[in-house]
Amino acid sequence: MDRMLNGFRVNPIDIDGTARGNSTMLRAYEQEVSSNSDNRKKQVDNGSYRAVAPPPGFSSNMKNVRNREFGYGRTSAHDLDKGKGHFGDLYRNDRLGNQLDSPAQPSRSSLQSVSAFDIEESMMELHGKDGENGEELLSGGRDKMNRGQTEIDDLEDQLAGSLGLEDESGERSDKKKYHRDKSYLQLLYPGMLLSPARDLDGRMRIIDLIRGQWIMGQRMRNVKRQMACRSDINSFNASFLAVFESLIPADEEKVKQKQLMMLLEKHVSKEWPEARLHVYGSCANSFGFSKSDIDVCLAMELGNIDKSEILLKLADILQSDNLQNVQALTRARVPIVKLKDPVTGISCDICVNNVLAVVNTKLLRDYARIDVRLRQLAFIIKHWAKSRGVNETYQGTLSSYAYVLMCIHFLQQRRPAILPCLQGMEITYFTIVDNVECAYFDQVEKLQNFGLRNGESIAQLVWAFFHYWAYCHDYANDVISVRTGSTLSKRAKDWTRRVGNDRHLICIEDPFEVSHDLGRVVTNTA
Repeated sequence: MDRMLNGFRVNPIDIDGTARGNSTMLRAYEQEVSSNSDNRKKQVDNGSYRAVAPPPGFSSNMKNVRNREFGYGRTSAHDLDKGKGHFGDLYRNDRLGNQLDSPAQPSRSSLQSVSAFDIEESMMELHGKDGENGEELLSGGRDKMNRGQTEIDDLEDQLAGSLGLEDESGERSDKKKYHRDKSYLQLLYPGMLLSPARDLDGRMRIIDLIRGQWIMGQRMRNVKRQMACRSDINSFNASFLAVFESLIPADEEKVKQKQLMMLLEKHVSKEWPEARLHVYGSCANSFGFSKSDIDVCLAMELGNIDKSEILLKLADILQSDNLQNVQALTRARVPIVKLKDPVTGISCDICVNNVLAVVNTKLLRDYARIDVRLRQLAFIIKHWAKSRGVNETYQGTLSSYAYVLMCIHFLQQRRPAILPCLQGMEITYFTIVDNVECAYFDQVEKLQNFGLRNGESIAQLVWAFFHYWAYCHDYANDVISVRTGSTLSKRAKDWTRRVGNDRHLICIEDPFEVSHDLGRVVTNTA
């Protein structure tokens, strides 16, 4: 009978002495299961396990775990005074990137819950007679493990092809395949010696190693999902709020931005009286840091005129007014004019008819008006991402816009919810931009008390944010969707396979342009 293993179907095979591909790793698994079962029973009997309470908003279905399995403890005021108390204290050296390696069942997911021990047993059953179950696991493993390590991805690709047990007859050159795999596998596992006669056995041993890594990662992930928030978490509130306030643009800076916009509007209206300038991006959506650049959209009817011609003409106009560093980048993915105002010292990028970005800016600004905790959380997360160097799409990481959407989605998932799903409510704002319908409830002044029933502090939310994205979101199967206020299926959106440079490791749906995965650029989750 078929059974489900963490969301994909497998055919269990009885293990016996005649099973092909059976390796020493399999026997090691069996011994480890038996040993671990005895050890856990002894530890429960002598009271070395204790139950811990779940963090706010998480399930109270607890497992008994030991503190030393977490590597988690308390931070004293003395440590904080010495500068040791920082974001990392919340997890004790756990890096967010390292916590995205393995999928797990999120709250409200339709996935069946499978314990780590059931997974381990099913994994051993997979090591059966046909060998093709191992190939199915390996090819499916790209979605299930999502390790984000290039060498592991390449290894899986190599093995998926070289396993080809149905083609072991010799139509392809086994010798050539052996030499290709041998050099690569021995690079990753120097202690493994392969020979042509034992090529199949060597590949199966590699599969066993990958299975073992996956099992151990899943086990630790399941344990850490039950981690309780530290009891003194609110002692970090003042520090987090100080970080937030230090990043808010000063009123003087906003005045300078308005001065620059007035100057630009004067030049544009002379040349194109019907055109309009709109500020968009972080500078306008209320999530911008101090000294941020300004992004401006020039909205106008083009007719038969090319955008490049408009930008070149605009560059000439602005250059004549002594604006500095004026450049027309007409061959960029999004053609823009770059400039710097010597009076205000503000840099500015101007594009043509990127109106959808203007609507996205309005949506985020409206969400920020509902609950101040969204803006506080987003500023802290963006500050963390910038300090860790994981906020640049060209470097294979998420954009600031994507992080803000993750904050909104996270606050939509809190129980009680802190933010509503504006696109799931009565439509009070509607427009069509480039054949994309943009509609949602924008009368947010009526939602000022929406999150009052949830009394979580900013320190609790920062802790829970990293906990949620590290251990509770199912990266292998789910899409982050602010539009629906929930998660969607990666399979339903056909975001399950790599297409060119788009890997879909972390899937974040754009609220309006729903075919756009903001996480498609992510190539490094290590």
